[in-house]
Amino acid sequence: MSPKARNEHPAVAALRQSDVGKVKVAVSDIDGILRGKLLHRDKFLAAVDGGFGFCDVVFGWDAHDSCYDNTEVTGWQHGFPDALARLDLDTARHVPWDGNVPFFLGEFINTDGSPFPVCPRQTLKRVLRRAEKLGLLPMTGMEFEWFNFSETPQSWAAKRGVGPTTLSPGMFGYSLLRMADNPGFFNALMDEMAAFGVPIEGLHTETGPGVYEAALTFSGALEAADRAILFKTGAKEIGKRFGIMPSFMAKWSASYPGCSGHIHQSLSDGKKNLFFGAKGRHSMSPLFESYLAGQVACLMEFAPLFWPTVNSYKRLVDGFWAPVKPSWGVDNRTASFRVIAGSPKATRLETRCPGADVNPYLAMAAVLAAGLDGVEKGLKLTAPPITGTNQGAEHIPRAPRSLIETTQVFRRSEIARDWLGDSFVDHFAATREWEHRQWQDAVTDWELKRYFEII
Repeated sequence: MSPKARNEHPAVAALRQSDVGKVKVAVSDIDGILRGKLLHRDKFLAAVDGGFGFCDVVFGWDAHDSCYDNTEVTGWQHGFPDALARLDLDTARHVPWDGNVPFFLGEFINTDGSPFPVCPRQTLKRVLRRAEKLGLLPMTGMEFEWFNFSETPQSWAAKRGVGPTTLSPGMFGYSLLRMADNPGFFNALMDEMAAFGVPIEGLHTETGPGVYEAALTFSGALEAADRAILFKTGAKEIGKRFGIMPSFMAKWSASYPGCSGHIHQSLSDGKKNLFFGAKGRHSMSPLFESYLAGQVACLMEFAPLFWPTVNSYKRLVDGFWAPVKPSWGVDNRTASFRVIAGSPKATRLETRCPGADVNPYLAMAAVLAAGLDGVEKGLKLTAPPITGTNQGAEHIPRAPRSLIETTQVFRRSEIARDWLGDSFVDHFAATREWEHRQWQDAVTDWELKRYFEII
């Protein structure tokens, strides 16, 4: 056996010894949509060490493949060449609903091996490297709420974006009865996601017709973000088998609560939870207080990363569960930052701002950067906790209600530039400005109903 073979990654060694003829690979685009392809096994094995070419248009177009006209890193002016994608072999898994085909996630690098500056996965890793220099290991877990519809791409196209049929009627959270309406889909999510390396800690119905919530098992932050992006795509792929279309849109109807993408966080030294302080207020360590103070102080500067679409801001409605102010409270679900004061193992922060429409890598990078900025600066938690339903938050400014407002703040933010890099901030801001322009140019059914006859 050659030295190279002895040191080969187990997933690659297993593939060499198998008769598998193809491998599925995927990368995240700016919007958190997985873009991928099937590779012949020989092409994959050749790419293990040197990477492979992947058109950089994945960072140069929007969710509907319309190319941006305002970006610098990629665009028509560069001719959309191949960028270098590197496979992360530690992401190896098999897709149980696709013939157990081997699957790997990738990320983008420059030709000298340095991180490609606008790659979402690399952006999160940039934040994690800085955490490592502080001797800190961020541990996170995401939970998603999403609506499910009895639709296919063809039926939805025929409806021209109006009147989707919900999977079930009425408002029925935590319902065993509604779980029984579609047991095949419900159990496939739980079982096949686990087999896919995306374990679900809890799955239940939520408040609204056809809405579910899944809490993904806690892990290191990079693994948690990988699981989150795979969960969103996996739920859609599994749903196809049952004629079900999951939607992670932040707010599909003004009549119902929106869909969240809450992020649970703690910091570890590799052995223990550094957020727990037996003698601290609410069992919070001084480190936890500084981390929380950082999020209270500056998370809104990262807002387009956790409210990334025009629709995201429709979720920010008083009385509909989504927090609308940068407030904190102890086990208070009306606050943006919910302190969960538990055991030494379970004490953590739940950041409730993000919607289900996030790119998990970027939302994770945002909340960690804001918290770690507080740790680096040794910020003191001077803001008092709110109580009840936003009691004590009367004088806290409300979050902006539009993508263009938060994007302007983000573009100017020195903190965002410090943590994420100038190239990323400029590029992502440009993509959000593009998104805003697409909405400005659109004529909606609301406008037709409001103005067509009367004006």
